[in-house]
Amino acid sequence: MKHLILVLIVLFFNACASDKPEGKTEAESLFKEAEELIESERFILATEKLNQIKTQHPYSFYATPAELLQADVLYLQENYIESAAAYLLFRDFHPRHEKIPYVVYRIAESYYKQIPDTIDRDLEPAVEALKYFDEVIQKYSDSSYKDAAEKKMKKANMMLRQKDLYIADFYFKTKEYSAARYWYLDILEHHREGKTRSHAMLRTILTTAGLKEWQPCIEYVEKFYQLVDKQAQKEIRSVQDNCKKKL
Repeated sequence: MKHLILVLIVLFFNACASDKPEGKTEAESLFKEAEELIESERFILATEKLNQIKTQHPYSFYATPAELLQADVLYLQENYIESAAAYLLFRDFHPRHEKIPYVVYRIAESYYKQIPDTIDRDLEPAVEALKYFDEVIQKYSDSSYKDAAEKKMKKANMMLRQKDLYIADFYFKTKEYSAARYWYLDILEHHREGKTRSHAMLRTILTTAGLKEWQPCIEYVEKFYQLVDKQAQKEIRSVQDNCKKKL
């Protein structure tokens, strides 16, 4: 009976061992197990395997790939704040790693995924996403991530333009003309979209008139009149006449 039990135990452990991916070292086996677990979306177990590499085999070849895979797991779990931090940490500790273009793109993606759906909420993630997408384009222009970075930059930029206009229009509607003009002038300095610029030019003139700054009002009319659309020009003429009379 004892002999039979021993045989069964050996067979059991051999069966368990056969389920594990083969590897030359324990660290390699753990890493392959983690990859398989990630593929089947068993992220908690995968993280445990990666942590084992970190704690038990910190100087192995697989220690660095395990760090990057841990960041990937956070990203796949949609923990984008944590994944951004993990990718940033990886970049700081391994600045010359061959996968740095991928890492920087993932940092940008982690922030991009945090951008809210509406412009009335905090858009700081869009600002951060733009910074790292731009780094991909400027420093790793020959990478496969360049086109995706450019596409997503456009969307993030569009939301920021809309946010600036939202703030400026809010101040205009509440008759906070000084603050409104500041934002409209900032829009003219940083944004290039035609309709947005035309709107900002008109509102710059209107806010200046609202502040009763008659001479600057006339100067803005002279500066912007030929640059706005026809509908705006009609409104500007009326404002111009009023500014001249007050002056």
